[in-house]
Amino acid sequence: MSIDIELRAARVRYGALEALHGVDLAVPAGLMTVLVGRNGAGRTTALRALAGVVPLAAGRVVWRGEDVTRLPAYARARRGLVFVPDQRAVFGTLTVAENLELARPGGGSAEAALPFPALRALLPRRAGTLSGGEQRMLALSRALLSPAALLLLDEPTQGMSPAATARTHTLLAEACAHGRTVVVAEQFLPPGLRRAVTVVHELRRGTVAFSGEPMTTR
Repeated sequence: MSIDIELRAARVRYGALEALHGVDLAVPAGLMTVLVGRNGAGRTTALRALAGVVPLAAGRVVWRGEDVTRLPAYARARRGLVFVPDQRAVFGTLTVAENLELARPGGGSAEAALPFPALRALLPRRAGTLSGGEQRMLALSRALLSPAALLLLDEPTQGMSPAATARTHTLLAEACAHGRTVVVAEQFLPPGLRRAVTVVHELRRGTVAFSGEPMTTR
Protein backbone atom coordinates (compact mmCIF):
# COMPACT_ATOMS: atom_id res chain seq x y z
CA MET A 1 0.00 0.00 0.00
CA SER A 2 1.23 3.51 -0.74
CA ILE A 3 1.96 5.92 2.11
CA ASP A 4 0.19 9.27 2.25
CA ILE A 5 1.86 10.94 5.25
CA GLU A 6 4.30 9.76 7.90
CA LEU A 7 6.43 10.69 10.88
CA ARG A 8 10.08 9.64 10.70
CA ALA A 9 12.05 9.52 13.95
CA ALA A 10 9.82 12.33 15.20
CA ARG A 11 10.51 13.99 18.54
CA VAL A 12 8.22 16.62 20.05
CA ARG A 13 8.97 18.57 23.21
CA TYR A 14 6.77 20.74 25.39
CA GLY A 15 9.38 22.69 27.30
CA ALA A 16 11.57 20.19 29.16
CA LEU A 17 9.09 17.35 28.57
CA GLU A 18 9.55 15.16 25.50
CA ALA A 19 6.16 13.86 24.36
CA LEU A 20 7.31 11.80 21.33
CA HIS A 21 10.55 9.82 21.47
CA GLY A 22 11.72 9.23 17.91
CA VAL A 23 8.39 7.98 16.55
CA ASP A 24 8.06 6.29 13.16
CA LEU A 25 4.42 6.24 12.06
CA ALA A 26 3.10 5.69 8.53
CA VAL A 27 -0.42 6.45 7.25
CA PRO A 28 -1.53 4.55 4.12
CA ALA A 29 -3.21 6.57 1.37
CA GLY A 30 -6.98 6.37 0.88
CA LEU A 31 -7.52 4.23 3.97
CA MET A 32 -8.34 4.63 7.66
CA THR A 33 -5.67 4.66 10.36
CA VAL A 34 -6.40 4.83 14.08
CA LEU A 35 -3.95 6.00 16.74
CA VAL A 36 -4.86 4.49 20.11
CA GLY A 37 -3.45 4.95 23.58
CA ARG A 38 -4.22 6.25 27.02
CA ASN A 39 -4.16 9.94 27.88
CA GLY A 40 -0.54 11.06 27.78
CA ALA A 41 0.51 8.26 25.43
CA GLY A 42 1.31 10.69 22.60
CA ARG A 43 -1.51 10.02 20.14
CA THR A 44 -2.78 13.62 20.16
CA THR A 45 0.76 14.96 19.85
CA ALA A 46 1.40 12.65 16.89
CA LEU A 47 -1.74 13.97 15.19
CA ARG A 48 -0.72 17.56 15.87
CA ALA A 49 2.75 16.89 14.50
CA LEU A 50 1.27 15.55 11.27
CA ALA A 51 -0.94 18.64 11.03
CA GLY A 52 1.94 21.02 11.72
CA VAL A 53 0.31 22.42 14.85
CA VAL A 54 3.35 21.54 16.98
CA PRO A 55 6.95 21.67 15.67
CA LEU A 56 9.32 18.73 15.70
CA ALA A 57 12.40 18.93 17.87
CA ALA A 58 13.94 16.27 15.63
CA GLY A 59 12.87 13.97 12.79
CA ARG A 60 10.71 14.63 9.75
CA VAL A 61 7.15 14.78 8.46
CA VAL A 62 6.90 13.39 4.93
CA TRP A 63 3.70 13.94 2.94
CA ARG A 64 3.27 12.36 -0.49
CA GLY A 65 7.02 11.85 -0.67
CA GLU A 66 7.88 15.46 0.17
CA ASP A 67 9.53 16.66 3.39
CA VAL A 68 7.03 19.14 4.89
CA THR A 69 8.59 19.34 8.35
CA ARG A 70 9.03 23.10 8.10
CA LEU A 71 5.73 23.72 6.30
CA PRO A 72 3.35 25.60 8.64
CA ALA A 73 -0.09 24.31 9.48
CA TYR A 74 -1.93 26.84 7.31
CA ALA A 75 0.16 25.83 4.28
CA ARG A 76 -0.61 22.15 4.88
CA ALA A 77 -4.30 23.05 5.07
CA ARG A 78 -4.07 24.80 1.71
CA ARG A 79 -2.56 21.64 0.24
CA GLY A 80 -5.53 19.51 1.31
CA LEU A 81 -5.13 18.62 4.99
CA VAL A 82 -7.83 19.28 7.57
CA PHE A 83 -7.29 18.86 11.31
CA VAL A 84 -10.15 18.62 13.82
CA PRO A 85 -8.74 19.01 17.35
CA ASP A 86 -10.41 17.54 20.39
CA GLN A 87 -11.31 21.00 21.75
CA ARG A 88 -12.20 24.42 20.32
CA ALA A 89 -12.83 22.98 16.86
CA VAL A 90 -15.54 25.47 15.82
CA PHE A 91 -15.83 29.26 15.66
CA GLY A 92 -18.05 29.92 18.65
CA THR A 93 -19.10 33.46 17.74
CA LEU A 94 -20.27 32.41 14.26
CA THR A 95 -23.57 30.68 13.56
CA VAL A 96 -23.72 27.04 12.55
CA ALA A 97 -24.54 28.11 8.98
CA GLU A 98 -21.54 30.47 8.89
CA ASN A 99 -19.24 27.74 10.21
CA LEU A 100 -20.44 25.43 7.45
CA GLU A 101 -19.95 28.06 4.75
CA LEU A 102 -16.26 28.22 5.72
CA ALA A 103 -15.92 24.64 4.51
CA ARG A 104 -16.66 25.68 0.94
CA PRO A 105 -15.17 29.14 0.43
CA GLY A 106 -16.32 30.62 -2.87
CA GLY A 107 -18.43 27.69 -3.95
CA GLY A 108 -21.94 26.51 -3.19
CA SER A 109 -23.93 26.10 -0.03
CA ALA A 110 -22.62 23.68 2.56
CA GLU A 111 -26.13 23.34 3.99
CA ALA A 112 -27.47 21.40 1.02
CA ALA A 113 -25.79 18.12 1.94
CA LEU A 114 -25.38 18.18 5.70
CA PRO A 115 -23.54 15.07 6.96
CA PHE A 116 -25.60 15.32 10.17
CA PRO A 117 -29.25 16.23 9.44
CA ALA A 118 -29.73 17.18 13.11
CA LEU A 119 -27.71 20.33 12.45
CA ARG A 120 -30.34 21.73 10.09
CA ALA A 121 -32.53 22.98 12.93
CA LEU A 122 -29.47 24.58 14.54
CA LEU A 123 -28.30 26.63 11.54
CA PRO A 124 -29.23 30.06 13.03
CA ARG A 125 -27.62 29.27 16.41
CA ARG A 126 -24.19 30.50 17.41
CA ALA A 127 -21.81 27.55 17.55
CA GLY A 128 -20.64 28.47 21.03
CA THR A 129 -24.13 27.80 22.42
CA LEU A 130 -24.25 24.20 21.17
CA SER A 131 -23.69 21.15 23.35
CA GLY A 132 -20.36 19.35 23.17
CA GLY A 133 -21.77 16.62 20.94
CA GLU A 134 -23.40 19.14 18.61
CA GLN A 135 -20.14 21.04 18.29
CA ARG A 136 -18.38 17.81 17.36
CA MET A 137 -20.98 17.17 14.64
CA LEU A 138 -20.44 20.68 13.32
CA ALA A 139 -16.65 20.35 13.33
CA LEU A 140 -16.81 17.01 11.52
CA SER A 141 -19.31 18.38 9.01
CA ARG A 142 -16.90 21.17 8.13
CA ALA A 143 -14.10 18.64 7.62
CA LEU A 144 -16.22 16.30 5.52
CA LEU A 145 -17.66 19.10 3.39
CA SER A 146 -14.21 20.54 2.69
CA PRO A 147 -12.23 19.45 -0.40
CA ALA A 148 -9.41 18.11 1.80
CA ALA A 149 -8.09 14.67 0.91
CA LEU A 150 -6.41 14.07 4.30
CA LEU A 151 -8.54 14.21 7.47
CA LEU A 152 -6.91 14.20 10.92
CA LEU A 153 -9.51 13.79 13.67
CA ASP A 154 -8.87 13.82 17.42
CA GLU A 155 -11.58 11.92 19.32
CA PRO A 156 -14.27 12.81 16.76
CA THR A 157 -17.22 11.31 18.65
CA GLN A 158 -16.45 12.86 22.04
CA GLY A 159 -19.72 13.88 23.72
CA MET A 160 -21.92 12.43 20.98
CA SER A 161 -25.01 10.31 21.43
CA PRO A 162 -24.81 6.63 20.36
CA ALA A 163 -26.82 7.43 17.22
CA ALA A 164 -24.54 10.32 16.25
CA THR A 165 -21.48 8.16 16.98
CA ALA A 166 -22.74 5.43 14.68
CA ARG A 167 -23.47 8.05 12.00
CA THR A 168 -19.93 9.40 12.37
CA HIS A 169 -18.37 5.98 11.91
CA THR A 170 -20.44 5.45 8.76
CA LEU A 171 -19.40 8.84 7.36
CA LEU A 172 -15.72 8.17 7.99
CA ALA A 173 -15.90 4.78 6.31
CA GLU A 174 -17.61 6.41 3.32
CA ALA A 175 -14.89 9.06 3.15
CA CYS A 176 -12.28 6.32 2.80
CA ALA A 177 -14.42 4.54 0.21
CA HIS A 178 -14.24 7.73 -1.84
CA GLY A 179 -10.43 7.80 -1.69
CA ARG A 180 -9.84 10.12 1.25
CA THR A 181 -7.21 9.34 3.88
CA VAL A 182 -8.58 9.38 7.44
CA VAL A 183 -6.54 9.35 10.66
CA VAL A 184 -8.43 9.10 13.96
CA ALA A 185 -6.99 9.38 17.47
CA GLU A 186 -8.91 7.51 20.19
CA GLN A 187 -8.17 5.95 23.56
CA PHE A 188 -9.41 2.60 22.27
CA LEU A 189 -10.37 1.26 18.86
CA PRO A 190 -14.13 1.95 18.50
CA PRO A 191 -16.07 -1.23 17.63
CA GLY A 192 -17.98 0.74 15.00
CA LEU A 193 -14.77 1.47 13.10
CA ARG A 194 -13.15 -1.95 13.33
CA ARG A 195 -14.19 -3.11 9.85
CA ALA A 196 -13.18 0.15 8.19
CA VAL A 197 -9.74 0.46 9.81
CA THR A 198 -6.69 -0.78 7.91
CA VAL A 199 -3.90 0.08 10.36
CA VAL A 200 -3.78 0.67 14.11
CA HIS A 201 -0.82 2.33 15.82
CA GLU A 202 -0.77 1.89 19.59
CA LEU A 203 1.21 4.55 21.42
CA ARG A 204 2.61 4.21 24.92
CA ARG A 205 4.59 6.89 26.71
CA GLY A 206 5.58 8.64 23.53
CA THR A 207 6.60 5.58 21.52
CA VAL A 208 4.83 3.25 19.09
CA ALA A 209 4.29 -0.01 20.95
CA PHE A 210 2.43 -1.78 18.17
CA SER A 211 1.46 -1.30 14.51
CA GLY A 212 -0.75 -3.67 12.58
CA GLU A 213 -4.22 -4.73 11.56
CA PRO A 214 -7.12 -4.20 14.00
CA MET A 215 -7.74 -7.88 14.72
CA THR A 216 -4.19 -8.32 15.99
CA THR A 217 -4.28 -5.53 18.56
CA ARG A 218 -4.17 -6.45 22.19
